[in-house]
Amino acid sequence: MNREDHCDVIVIGAGAAGIVAAITAARENKSVLLLEKLSNIGAKLKATGGGRCNLTNTLSQNDFMAKFGKNGRFMQDALSAFSATDLRAFLDSIGVATHAPDGFRIFPTSHSSATILSAFENEIVRLNIDLRTKSSVHSLLVENGNIKGVACEDKHYFAPKVILATGGLGYPALGAQGDGYKMACEIGHSVSELAPAMMPLHTKESWVAACTADTIAKATLKVHMPKYKNLTAQGDLIFTKKGIRGPVVLDFAREITPILAKCDEVPILANLTKGLSEDEIIRHFKNEIAKDPRKSVLEHLQTLIPQSVACEFVKLLGIDSHATFAKVEGKSRDALYKLLAWTPLTISGHEGFAMAMITRGGIRLKEIDPKTMQSRLIEGLYFCGEVVDIDGPCGGYNLQWSFSSGYLAAISAARQEITI
Repeated sequence: MNREDHCDVIVIGAGAAGIVAAITAARENKSVLLLEKLSNIGAKLKATGGGRCNLTNTLSQNDFMAKFGKNGRFMQDALSAFSATDLRAFLDSIGVATHAPDGFRIFPTSHSSATILSAFENEIVRLNIDLRTKSSVHSLLVENGNIKGVACEDKHYFAPKVILATGGLGYPALGAQGDGYKMACEIGHSVSELAPAMMPLHTKESWVAACTADTIAKATLKVHMPKYKNLTAQGDLIFTKKGIRGPVVLDFAREITPILAKCDEVPILANLTKGLSEDEIIRHFKNEIAKDPRKSVLEHLQTLIPQSVACEFVKLLGIDSHATFAKVEGKSRDALYKLLAWTPLTISGHEGFAMAMITRGGIRLKEIDPKTMQSRLIEGLYFCGEVVDIDGPCGGYNLQWSFSSGYLAAISAARQEITI
């Protein structure tokens, strides 16, 4: 074996978590080998937020963790070790300025992921990290319960510390193939049920295809099934030719896809009137009609919803769009009010992992020490980022987790005694 085959820390995967892990370990004066199977680092990071790169947000730690549901508390040590404030200081140290233009979401001031990737690349060079792209890891080398290194196509690399940062299954075009799950399972770890998350959803209703030009601000979605009645989400909604997308859908898809795996369809209800109740909608129209009773139903509807949606609603109910409210029979008016308060939609499918920004599920948390991100089964093996069974909504949550867990894994690996 050549000396170049040995190092202190091997990081598998040069995404957000892996890059920060490699830089952090190198800053601790450890020799680091960073292996990436694609030809460039940060492919998925480059695409994040449409290229604008929403890095994190300004929520408190407790509120941040709450957004991740039951698994959120697992993040406490990682977030304490590397908070949003620490992330901004870290980025500033490599020449990337950040800001929060809306007071919540934090971006690079350039609003370009290229700025961050360029800074990462420069820091990798400055720290003399051995970055090897087009290097696929096939398996982990383990002996007597201790990590020894990794096996690639052409050779083995040896290190007493290995950090697995291979990501999930989302966006296979950007390299996601679930390699990390396979490698972890081969050495005794287990993986929870995997589902695509954060992506557009298909609806059974075809009328949505006529409404693609408009965005519905502050929409509310909720599952219309007794068992899942508490699942709700709020945010901007966009109709597509096949269904719905937009920030609220990206968040809601995390909850919907596991249900779709069990049921052929998922009925949901959508409030498209900024949260107005049926009674509030009725009062709204009474006031509008009092102002001008000569206006058509369609004109009045446009005071609450876009014209494209209003046109489809009157078609669905068989109402003459040119008629005044006074000429619409009471039964039809009541049906219209109910439709405006809660519009029924039926989620019938999705694009799968091909369009999923995040994977729901991953290596089980009970098998990982949250204080170090080290495997409870294999000494010297650490996990970070999306490969772990943690996923959050859009808004910088998942990137912050990747950065924080990558940092904690690297600090833990670097500060423990290293022996070959």
